[in-house]
Amino acid sequence: MVKTADELALMRISGKLLASVFEMLDGQDLAGLSTMQVNDMVDRFITVDLAARPASKGQYGFKYVLNCSINHVVCHGVPNADEIIRDGDIINLDITLEKNGFIADSSKTYLVGNAPPAARRLVKVAQEAMWHGIRAVRPGAHLGDIGFAIERHARKHGYAIVRDYCGHGIGREMHEEPQVMAFGKPGTGLKLREGMVFTIEPMLNQGTRKVSTEDDGWTVVTNDRKLSAQFEHTVAVTPDGVEILTLRRDEAPMLQRRA
Repeated sequence: MVKTADELALMRISGKLLASVFEMLDGQDLAGLSTMQVNDMVDRFITVDLAARPASKGQYGFKYVLNCSINHVVCHGVPNADEIIRDGDIINLDITLEKNGFIADSSKTYLVGNAPPAARRLVKVAQEAMWHGIRAVRPGAHLGDIGFAIERHARKHGYAIVRDYCGHGIGREMHEEPQVMAFGKPGTGLKLREGMVFTIEPMLNQGTRKVSTEDDGWTVVTNDRKLSAQFEHTVAVTPDGVEILTLRRDEAPMLQRRA
């Protein structure tokens, strides 16, 4: 749960490499690609360009390097050569990377082409909700403070928080303690300590928070088939606040911004 200075230094390397994967994807036109083409593109970039390991591949029997969750898919979407990303879609790409024995985990929901205003609003608020949660991280704060900050922002804008899935500790293993919920009450839950590393990954739905898993055993969808959006970062508790290990260069101003 708590990482040493040397372990944190290695996790920074993994996080920086993973951030570069998303920066690569930011330059791609996703419309017209299959989700399997995106998977293969990321696989090559991680293994060849970055000389790292896609940590999701083989984890729990999963065969691919990323989850690709389009529109009403909440999380754990499975790459498919027949699933084409289309103009107007939103798609969450959830990617993990291991280097030097340590894993980083991050996701981003992309707006594809001319996504409608309602979709753009959902994606914007989902990203803001993640940042509200991140800003709550500091030594002495509680996990409930993070969840409360996320849920308050989501509810303020009329969105539901998925409660079936959550953030998690991370390090040598993909999923470690503690569980990091996207809802909660201030001052409750585990007290944060310097050196803790975990993910914050709220999933916001346009309609009901209720979700179901499809027959493939992986793909999670909204029960009402309305849109869902997610953002995720791996963070570390510092002596005076938080460090985002998977921060992308274009996000640097976001930590200070008040949404």
